[in-house]
Parts: sequence; C-alpha cells; structure tokens
Amino acid sequence: MPSRAVAYGLILLGGAPANFWPVLALQSALTVWVLHLVLRVHGYGRPWILFGVVTALCALTTLPWLSAILLTDIFCGIGVLALYLVMLHGDALRRAEYAGLIALIAVSGATHSATYALLLALFAGMLILHTRLDSPITLTRLRDGGIALTLGALLVFATDWGVSGRFAWTPGGAALSFGRMLQDGIVTRYLNDRCPDPRFKLCDYRNELPLDADAFFWGDPIFNKLGRFAGLGQEMQTIALESAAAYPGLQFKSVVADTARQLIEVRSGEGVLNTIWHTYAIIEKFTPWTLPGMHAAHQQRGQLHFEAINALHYPLALLALAALPAILLLLRQERFAAVRELAATVAVAVLANAAICGVFSNPHDRYGARIVWLASLTLLLAFVTALRPTKFD
Repeated sequence: MPSRAVAYGLILLGGAPANFWPVLALQSALTVWVLHLVLRVHGYGRPWILFGVVTALCALTTLPWLSAILLTDIFCGIGVLALYLVMLHGDALRRAEYAGLIALIAVSGATHSATYALLLALFAGMLILHTRLDSPITLTRLRDGGIALTLGALLVFATDWGVSGRFAWTPGGAALSFGRMLQDGIVTRYLNDRCPDPRFKLCDYRNELPLDADAFFWGDPIFNKLGRFAGLGQEMQTIALESAAAYPGLQFKSVVADTARQLIEVRSGEGVLNTIWHTYAIIEKFTPWTLPGMHAAHQQRGQLHFEAINALHYPLALLALAALPAILLLLRQERFAAVRELAATVAVAVLANAAICGVFSNPHDRYGARIVWLASLTLLLAFVTALRPTKFD
C-alpha cells in the first residue's frame, strides 16, 4: 500500500518465506531484550526478575498481542524505551547495546510516521530537560539521540527510493487528518460551504459520506469508485488543509476532544480482525504459499474474542495511567529516582501519542494500546522497587 512504510514492508518481506514467523520472533526477541536492559539499568538484572516482569506484562497487558501481530505497533513502545535508555542511562550500557539501541530507534521511527513523530516529541522534551542545571541528559546523549532520529528519517527516504524510485516521505498523513475531520463532521460542513467546486469530486456525494473514517476508507463504495487513496489523495489533502484554515475554532475543539478520547481508548484486540479483504488480496497475489496457514488460523475463523480479556486489561491499563502522576508526585525517596524518570518519559510519550492521534487521525484503541503497556511496566517497576529497596546486580 502506498501509505505504508517501506521499512516495515522489507522486514515482512524477509519473513515471508517462512510464513512470517521470523518477523514475530524478531519482534518478541527485541521486546524481551529492551525489557531486560530497562530492568538491568534499574538494578534488577537477574533472569528471574525479567521472567516475572515479562510474565506479568503478558498476562495483564496487551503486550503479547502487540508483539504477535504483523503490525508496526510494537515498535512504538520499544522505540520509546530505547530512546529512554540511550538518553538517560547510556553510561550503564555496553557499547554493542548502545549501538543496537540507536539502530532500534532509527528502525522504529522508520516503521511508522506516527511513531517517528512521537519519538521526535519525546526528544524535544528531553532537549528541554537538558537546559536544567542538574539534568542527567548530557550533550553527548542529545547528539546520539539526534543521530538515531536522523538515521530513522534517512531510512524512510532510502527504503522508499530503493523500492519505488521516489525520494519521499511515506504518504498518508493528509488522508488520516481528512478521516478525523470526516468523522467529526468538519468535511461535510466544508463541502456544504464550498460545493459546487470543480476541484472536488466529493461534492457530488457530500450527502452520502459516512461519519466514520474506517467505514469510508475500508469499505465505502464511494471511496472505491473515486479511486481510493490514489484517486482522492490530492483532494483529501486540499480539503484537510483548507478546512484547517477555515474553521480554526472547530478544529481546536475537535483536536482537544479526540486527544482526550485517545488517552482512554486503550483496549486490547483492535486490528486482530478476520475481515481485512485488502490483506487477503495482497497475500493471495504475493505470498500464496501462506494461504493455508492464514485460513486455518483462529483469527480468520472468528474464534478470537477480547471481551473477557478487556474485562481485565482495560481497567488495569487505566489504573496504570492514573499511577504515573502518583509516582511522580508521591514517590520522592531517592531509591525511586530512576522510576520517576521512567514515569516522566512514559507520561510524555502517552500525552504525545494522544495529541498526535488527535491532530492527525481519529481515536482508536489500537493507537492507545501500543503505548499504554509502558505505564504498566512503570507501575511494576515502582512496585518491585518498593518491595526491594536494595537493588540486585
């Protein structure tokens, strides 16, 4: 798809001959590795502690679903942790680990534009923190974080050029913003105010547009008839840009409401579907040998359900989010200093993720779930630190 990052597509391509299992193994291994480094720099490097934390995260959070699906979402969370480690705990890392984390930051940013924007926002926050006299972030760490993000941007351009022959950023941002405005009624108002306008094919269908971005992009006959992203890309971009200028108050209200909604839309399971007709067509065309496994999967037979899972995951996720400010404000003892740093990092990441989705997309549980497990990790670390004031080597 033209709106998907080439970098992650190449990762999928590498795992395609083995039914994509190497991709899932890679995602899981990277996640465990990063969690191991986080625990070690906090003083809890023993294997049984890592086993306990990973087991708890697998049982109580959406983490195993993120690492076990062929989507870029897992790279959002581990990319945040990698940047945290490089910027705040670089001295505790071995040279190979440090280099590996820089590469992971670059790859994570290159897999999705929203992840890159999130890492950039987090880096900006750390740059502000650096101005404090007692800041733990040195110029060397800022330099290396900047190098990692620069490499990520270069990777986007290089992979796009290598595969498609164009030297451009991954497209699709304007379409997602259009989707938010469509869902919030701004597109309909804009078209009613402007049409008839020869620039817009959507004028003829303005009274038939759904107020649901997903329904429009992934199954609406109007969108298909007008050429989908290729046929409507420029039109959607024009409408998004011009309506942003035409209705600033309405846009602000929409962004604030969608950001607030995104903060609490963190349920597990969105994206684990058996109705992705476009994916079926792509697999049948390019990797037909994977069809038997795909059709045999519980997911494709409608046998995966998340009601019971979310009866546990969702309230625990909200509890973990609420615990972040409590950790920052209440756990003032010296032994919690590193936990407070992690809590501040995760809090900024959660807020930035919600704002990015509020501006450039519309709220989805998937977008919140990809980052909320970091709050659960932080709460677990606070709990372990409270129980074990003496750190383990």
